[in-house]
Amino acid sequence: MLIISPSDPRLPAARWCIQSYFAELAERFEAGFDPAESISADDAELTPPAGLLLIATLDGAPVGCGAVKFHGREPAEIKRMWVSPAARGLGVGRRLLAVLESHAQAAGAVSARLETNRALREAISMYQSAGYREVEAFNAEPYAHHWFEKDLTAACGASSPSECG
Repeated sequence: MLIISPSDPRLPAARWCIQSYFAELAERFEAGFDPAESISADDAELTPPAGLLLIATLDGAPVGCGAVKFHGREPAEIKRMWVSPAARGLGVGRRLLAVLESHAQAAGAVSARLETNRALREAISMYQSAGYREVEAFNAEPYAHHWFEKDLTAACGASSPSECG
């Protein structure tokens, strides 16, 4: 059974997911990955009210994570999306993304943004199929090649985020 729930980023399951995410990026990116060089998403930024970290567990074991940084009505930032290779193809990433979007809407965001590296082809495909459109670079993330944005009010079919479930 898949469960997606908020987590304190300092808990062991959260740390394991984030470290696994960093390790995979270091393997897949041409020049490796150093979290200190990337735009921050530290514990304080992923703890309410600043943001939120979600952990996905399958039969009690952590298999994925995703985070969102809140900025009021400004675009929310989706960060740290990762699914364990053993759980890929089960819809975990898509479910994490939908729950993150729901939390962003509830926090007042009318859109969500994210950036990603060209090596993460599966993620790019998922974001596009989830309604994200490629936009001009909106930050200076050194590891990003693609920047995406999604209108969250259109995603729920409402004219304002308060009308979104």
